[in-house]
Amino acid sequence: MSFLFKLSRSTLRLSVRLNHQCVYSRNSNHQRITVELGDKKLEISSGKFARFADGSAVVQMQDTSVMVTAISRTKPSPSQFMPLVVDYRQKAAAASLIPNNYLRRELGTSDSEILTSRLIDRSIRPLFPAGYFYDTQIMCNLLTVDDVNDPDVLAINGASAALSLSDIPWNGPIGAVRVGMVDGEMLINPTRAEMALSTLNMIVAGAPSSQVVMIEASAENVLQQDFCHAVKVGVKHTQQIIHAIQQMARQHKVVKRSPVKLFSPPADIVEHVRRVSSERIRAVFTDYTHKKISRDEAINKIRLETEEDLKENFPEAEPYEVMEAFNAVCKEIFRDLVLNEYRRCDGRELNALRDISCEIDLFKRLHGSALFQRGQTQVLCSITFGSLESSIKADDITTALRGVEEQNFMLHYEFPPYATNEIGKVGRMSRRELGHGALAEKSLRPVIPKDFPFTIRVTAEVLESNGSSSMASACGGSLALMDAGVPISAAVAGVAIGLISKANPEKPTEIEDYRLLTDILGIEDYLGDMDFKLAGTNKGITALQVDVKIPGLPLKVVMEAIQQATVAKREILGIMNKCIVKPRAHRKENGPVVETIKVPMSRRARFIGPGGLNINRLQAQTGVKISQVDEETFSVFAPRPAAMHKAQMFINEICKDDQEQQLEFGAIYKATITEIRDIGVMVKLYPNMSAVLLHNSQLDHKRINHPSALGLDVGQEIQVKYFGRDPTDGRMRISRKVLLSPVATVVKTLSEKQSIVMGSNAVSSNS
Repeated sequence: MSFLFKLSRSTLRLSVRLNHQCVYSRNSNHQRITVELGDKKLEISSGKFARFADGSAVVQMQDTSVMVTAISRTKPSPSQFMPLVVDYRQKAAAASLIPNNYLRRELGTSDSEILTSRLIDRSIRPLFPAGYFYDTQIMCNLLTVDDVNDPDVLAINGASAALSLSDIPWNGPIGAVRVGMVDGEMLINPTRAEMALSTLNMIVAGAPSSQVVMIEASAENVLQQDFCHAVKVGVKHTQQIIHAIQQMARQHKVVKRSPVKLFSPPADIVEHVRRVSSERIRAVFTDYTHKKISRDEAINKIRLETEEDLKENFPEAEPYEVMEAFNAVCKEIFRDLVLNEYRRCDGRELNALRDISCEIDLFKRLHGSALFQRGQTQVLCSITFGSLESSIKADDITTALRGVEEQNFMLHYEFPPYATNEIGKVGRMSRRELGHGALAEKSLRPVIPKDFPFTIRVTAEVLESNGSSSMASACGGSLALMDAGVPISAAVAGVAIGLISKANPEKPTEIEDYRLLTDILGIEDYLGDMDFKLAGTNKGITALQVDVKIPGLPLKVVMEAIQQATVAKREILGIMNKCIVKPRAHRKENGPVVETIKVPMSRRARFIGPGGLNINRLQAQTGVKISQVDEETFSVFAPRPAAMHKAQMFINEICKDDQEQQLEFGAIYKATITEIRDIGVMVKLYPNMSAVLLHNSQLDHKRINHPSALGLDVGQEIQVKYFGRDPTDGRMRISRKVLLSPVATVVKTLSEKQSIVMGSNAVSSNS
């Protein structure tokens, strides 16, 4: 059976060819469908691997293949939320590599694995039925990975296919594509080589009827109109993948299981809560004097009183039914105020920002610092400069699987429990913290200069949180970078847009009415339908992240959200400009210093020292970091000018130029033996010089095992010929053997005065 879908030329010619193969085997049929996306083919197959799973699928593009399995328990979980776990793991075997750790196996979970797991989770979670509290696990197993196609988008499509082909209740399928932009042209699922030239990296997950369920994007200051066009192109291509998975499900004759129960509160309990508590709840939500903590306390007081009332009137009700009934009424009242009365719980207009204040240079000793306050969300950002060797270096497996290069810019996001008046564990970074930090880092990375001489670390610590702390981190990070004197190309600001919507009673997947909210509070995120985060400069967009809690967003809503966020972003930038307009012309006086020094070949051995002794001692004593650029050039990084001054004194003493008499190449000198060793003798050509090794092989024409075989002893004078310095390691090259021949030679002698002068500027050599 074959279907051909023709799209407009601007969205790339695309066709879908469904090739259904039935391979008769026990308990399953092997199905395969190919989706042609321009010149690329996406192949989805099922029925061959992992047949004990509730659902499994393999998605392949060229030589990159990902197998995804889905399993959901038939007994409900005691948790009061959808217990979904997504595990995406990078496999060394998929890239034909062996892990480089001591066990030679995959250990722990890398940041990229966690971020990809979150990407898949955010794409599929909105389509599970409300109240489906059954443990569900999605596992992504990389079968093979080439150096052309990234597996993350394939994993999203694999999760969609595995769930659609299983009996797990799920309102899919979805489709996902990556959109790149090269020279203004949109590319679907571009290769790594194409992505290296792209100014846009966008992953779009779409639902049926051209709706959006997830967007994750980073961009190099892409214009708003180009960004909107990329979203539309991506969504249109996702529909072809959705059609293919739907065709597979029909051929597979999938029948979804009926859960024992969906965890929703009984209507009579909800009605009782509405009757006894709605007025008091409404009063709290319309009291604009409340802040986060006081509002939570007021609602919690009503909750406790209502629960006591429900226990008396509904003694057989389960705890979750009581809790969910109260939550349902709270959500209903909160959303009704926004939808029908255009009222927010803090009194703002729907498109108004919270009060914003900015400060920079809070701590003089820091390389850069800033405090960004938006309402009750407060983030302290600090800048630390390090040597280029401090940059993040990807391990071999990550490089092979994802093509990640070294990063000399990083942002670390911290969310301590006191930021929300809670007590919790400290030290272990959560997936949420990692995801928020990655988004803030994406927001700022495009404005960082490529040739900056230091590695930059931004630390964003959330001190207070009441919504949109990741975007506050982007704002604070931009201010701190300018305070540190980093010549960023433009200031960056970010904002979160929320959504309160009303579903069409006849078609629950369609939105009948909605309101967009600018700069949402934590409660507006919790009780709303969308968290739409956008960051960028006055010119364009640098990052976008869209998470939804409903089965999908119409493109119209997405376009309006981008426009509303762009207006808010420019308003925030105007406030930030009052604090600092452009980066400092110079870095702070106590900032780091980098200098390049030349070490003559004759001095390099002494500069490095035996086994790197001198360099290690210099770094330990002064705090500098030294790296070799080429044979004679070293780069010295000092965290502070004082450290560089100390290092310079040490280096100058070792590396100062010889102004006195130099040894003459090919000349013969008298050398004094200072030490007898098994491999040779240590000698000095003049007083006060560092002894150098005269190896056994250079003592005599015949082979000897020990210098004593020649009758040599400490204090004895012998004649040696000088051949300069070894160009590779700077060692002095001398020989006695070449003088043991009938050829007449003239011995060079040094006067005592000359020897003393030469000794004070002696050329060192490794012993």
